[in-house]
Parts: sequence; structure tokens; C-alpha cells
Amino acid sequence: MTILEFILSHQEYLEDLITRCTYHSNAIEGNTLTYAETYAILYNDNSFKIEGKEPREIYEAINHKKALELVFKNLQNNDELDERFIKKLNETINRDIKNTEGYRAVQVFIQGSEHIPPEPEKVPNLMMYYIYNYNHDEQDIFEKIARYHIEFEKIHPFEDGNGRTCRLLLNYELLKNNLPPVVIAKEDRVKYFEFLRNNDITGLAEWLKDLSTKEKERIEKFGYKE
Repeated sequence: MTILEFILSHQEYLEDLITRCTYHSNAIEGNTLTYAETYAILYNDNSFKIEGKEPREIYEAINHKKALELVFKNLQNNDELDERFIKKLNETINRDIKNTEGYRAVQVFIQGSEHIPPEPEKVPNLMMYYIYNYNHDEQDIFEKIARYHIEFEKIHPFEDGNGRTCRLLLNYELLKNNLPPVVIAKEDRVKYFEFLRNNDITGLAEWLKDLSTKEKERIEKFGYKE
């Protein structure tokens, strides 16, 4: 049984993974929902009251779950990573918030970073080369996802939701290679951004490998066996 098959056939771990991925990925971007609130929104726990939250934060939780389900569907269909899929992921993340469609048409800036992403007119070509190179790169899997994660953040192809889209792509590639997914915790936000800021491919690769190993231990507690 592949890891993806296990995820989709074991509801307890599926809910655990989706909730953690959604909570932490959104929290990294400033979402203030608690873990319990996130779970309640994603799985209709009506016994839990949610007060004082912005509608955007609730949409971010719902949308992230749908985007992760899109990753699972793409993997089940053995679809190749392409521009259509990446754009669809981002559109799903931004639904009812910005309702963006396709690559950005404006200049964007990354808060807390000296790097200025390329002008919007350069994005389509950059992403065309990005995807071609990604699909033809056969280096070590963790080096690969680290390298392209940093490159994606540099291009910053969308007006909003770049980080969440890119973190979903990490797990797309890991699950495609039958490796445990990773959950980057909000508590590691500073460490994570340091890897990106310093273009530290090797450091990020080693860290992601460690996170994947830890996730394997967690999956096994839910009953996964190779």
C-alpha cells in the first residue's frame, strides 16, 4: 500500500494530516485560527463555537483543505505537474478572498525580504522554464524540492497565496515518490524563512528530509506499514 493510498483510506490520519497542514500553513501567513477552530471548520464540529474571527480566515481554512484534496486527486489521476494544476491550486486557495485567476499582473514585494520578485510580464516565461526544469530534474528528491521551493518563492508568480501553494507542491512531489508528507509548523516559521532568505538549498533539503522522517513515525502510529 502506498502512502497516498493509506492516507485516503484511513479517515483518522486523513483528518489529522489535513488539519495540521491547513492550520500550520495558514498560521505561517498570519491566520489566527486555533488548531481546534481549524478542525471544527474543516470537519463541521458544531459543538465548537468560533467567535471574533475574520471571514477571510475561515475561507483560508476551507480553501486550503480543498487545495490539498486537489493535490490528492491530481496524484490519483497520475497527472503531470503543469501550469494548469499550479494555477488551479492557487485559485482554490484564494477563492472568495481575492478570486485571482492565473499569474499576477502586478509587481509584488515579499514582506521581510530584500529580494524583489521579477516584473509581472516576466512571470509566464519564468514559470514555463520552471515547470520544464522541474519535470526533467532527476536529482535527490529532497534537494529537488528544496531547490524548486526556493525558486518558486523568488518568482512569486501569484498576487497572493504563493507560500501556501508552494508548500502544497512540496507534498505533491513527496507523495508522488511514495514518501511521507511534511508539515512545516508555525513554530518553525523563522527557521523556515531563514532557509528561504539565505537560498540555503542544502539546509532546507536536510530539514525537509527530517520532517518527512518524523511524519513517517506519526503515520505508523495510525497503523501504516510498508
